[in-house]
Amino acid sequence: QVQLVESGGDLVQAGGSLRLSCAASGIIFKINAMGWYRQAPGKQRELVATITSGGSTNYADSVKGRFTISRDNAKNTVYLQMNSLKPEDTAVYYCNLVVNWRDYWGQGTQVTVSS
Repeated sequence: QVQLVESGGDLVQAGGSLRLSCAASGIIFKINAMGWYRQAPGKQRELVATITSGGSTNYADSVKGRFTISRDNAKNTVYLQMNSLKPEDTAVYYCNLVVNWRDYWGQGTQVTVSS
């Protein structure tokens, strides 16, 4: 069994920064893709950023240039550095990892950006 634990969500003013973390634990043979998604109230969950095992990244247009996804394979952890935050970034952020060829989701962490 694999568990994901997210951390880093908080209340921040517009223009501020936050760093989210998602650590996987359990019996792990391989972690393929890692990603972050978010869901704002009344909206569908949307892709924020992904990173492959080789380090290739992909970002939603709305966060390009402001957010950076990275991974530490030794720690089985994925990060999301969020800079220049905007009120429209307010959402619950979920990590998604493909571990041992299965899909896992974190419990979600709340990010609130005040104007």
